[in-house]
Amino acid sequence: MKFSWQVQDESPQHLRTFLTRKRISRALLKSIKFNGGKILVNEQPKRTNAMVTAGDQVTVELPPEPGNPHVVRSRQPIDVIYEDQDYLVVNKPPFLPTVQSARNQTDTLVNRVKNYYAERDYESQVVHVVTRLDQDTSGLVLFAKHRFAHTIMDQDLRQHRVQKYYLAMATGRFAQSHGLIDAPIERDPASFIKRRVASAGNGKPSKTEYWVLEQTATDSLLKVQLHTGRTHQIRVHFSELHHLLIGDPLYNETSFRNLQRQALHCFSLKFENVFRGKKIDVQAPIPNDMLEYWKKEKDKE
Repeated sequence: MKFSWQVQDESPQHLRTFLTRKRISRALLKSIKFNGGKILVNEQPKRTNAMVTAGDQVTVELPPEPGNPHVVRSRQPIDVIYEDQDYLVVNKPPFLPTVQSARNQTDTLVNRVKNYYAERDYESQVVHVVTRLDQDTSGLVLFAKHRFAHTIMDQDLRQHRVQKYYLAMATGRFAQSHGLIDAPIERDPASFIKRRVASAGNGKPSKTEYWVLEQTATDSLLKVQLHTGRTHQIRVHFSELHHLLIGDPLYNETSFRNLQRQALHCFSLKFENVFRGKKIDVQAPIPNDMLEYWKKEKDKE
């Protein structure tokens, strides 16, 4: 897989500087150097300490990415919402893990995407997971289709350039239609899995913004945006407000009420594909189990 640019700056600069400005990380440069990739200037191999100037043509050839033999193919279908040469967005159903674990090595979203790549004989067979969802959370998951795309998305995630919006259903009525929860999160020392809001000075900074879309006498339908990406962040933050997610088996054990998983769905994803110079804005409809639950709650009124 090749990427080419023409140098525009009049002032001479090191090739390494030029490539860094194109968002090629040090780790990727090292991989290109030692794993069979190429860096060319005007079709000639060059070291990264070489100088380039206006008009030079710089080409980067990524090393091959053969599939991981430890990740088996699952021939179960995937719901592709968006795809281009660099990225794939899939609508993950509830109850399906995003990645493999000791308990499930054969049928996760990663296993299914690997099969999707293999059936289409894509140049890169490595499944690069950019975003992930809890097993019981449904919605949009972003994959990079090559290592360079993954590098850029990792940078964008750290700089909060990737926007994810969720639909959530929580117990109780909210006093305000919009709010920002700014509370650090840490591991709960009493549980191997659970997290909790930390006391001042502890935990990792965590911010969750929400908008109330609809309310019944007992529940609320919310749009939620994560400004940080902590484990169980939405579930922990709304628990702290005493608005527990409907159906959450971990933080709201008594609230199954005909919904057998937490009412959380990643419905909107916005990011930029810098390779194509375009912004991507995709959505996934609310899943049937959440939709049916909400209709029943409204019908009670």
